[in-house]
Amino acid sequence: MSMRAWPGLVDLQVNGFRGLDVNADDVTIDTITALARELWTQGVTRFLPTVITASEEKILHALETIAAARRTDPLVAHSIAGIHVEGPSLSADEGARGAHDVTQLRDPSVDELERWQRAADGLIRIVTLAPERDGALEYITGATARGIRISLGHCSPSPERVREAVRTGATLSTHLGNGIPATLPRHPNAIWAQLASDSLTAMFIADGHHLPADALTAMIRAKGVPRSVLTSDSAALAGSAPGRYTTPVGGDVTVGHDGRLALTGTPLLAGSGASLLDCVAWTFAELRLPEVQVLAMASHNPARVLGIDLSNDHVDVEMTGTRPAIHRVVVAGTTVYEKEG
Repeated sequence: MSMRAWPGLVDLQVNGFRGLDVNADDVTIDTITALARELWTQGVTRFLPTVITASEEKILHALETIAAARRTDPLVAHSIAGIHVEGPSLSADEGARGAHDVTQLRDPSVDELERWQRAADGLIRIVTLAPERDGALEYITGATARGIRISLGHCSPSPERVREAVRTGATLSTHLGNGIPATLPRHPNAIWAQLASDSLTAMFIADGHHLPADALTAMIRAKGVPRSVLTSDSAALAGSAPGRYTTPVGGDVTVGHDGRLALTGTPLLAGSGASLLDCVAWTFAELRLPEVQVLAMASHNPARVLGIDLSNDHVDVEMTGTRPAIHRVVVAGTTVYEKEG
């Protein structure tokens, strides 16, 4: 065993964790503040609560609640580095839409985006959309002009449409390799086009279920570590006992004995059952990358995407082989978690 001093982990996609759901109909300020505190126990010092496809009314309520939660506690405000809106302008194709509600999918609207930002106190930092949707290129231009990063995800565009989106201002890929039809032509396809673009930084879910180790290894080699980000995409069912559940993200979801979250009766995933710390541990164990590279992808690179400073966030970690255990977490210079004993 050995002790390490790590920078705080930074997660760009958090739908929920340990029963706390950003997208619940009854989400409250307490839900959001408790989520931040639970993530501290996982070494996550900065994160983006992620609001998914829903009616505009429901999205606005979630955004207002997150903004209000930040106003209650300066440490929570520090940890919530912004908001990621995943949808509702996603592909309706089977597989590509994932667990998103097909009845709420719609074309992008800059007017709606402005209503979101007013409700969110200007906190929206990333919007995930399918670039093939009508009006997507104009939306990318408008969002980028407002300082919002556009991420390509839950989509099945042509390679040329990917390139058009990049030329228009898209800079990220959301959980690359997932949120895409299960069967693709060998080439060309949208995965190759996104891997080939030096203008896109790719987020990867390293939970052992969304991408096998060989695929993630090849993708990181293609993008390069500086353009790769590990993210959890954790759902509220992360950390739950195996069984069948009803949840706003996906509806009928089964938690497997291995922690896999699936739409019941299908092979489709319904978000991740892992924290970013779990993803870091899996990456250490399965990819055998140097610690400096893993921490770049789980901390420094996502911090750079958001333009935030981690100098006052750090985590004391005890390593047993490839398994990290959190001993102490410091957020904005304040100790927020210490392991008992």
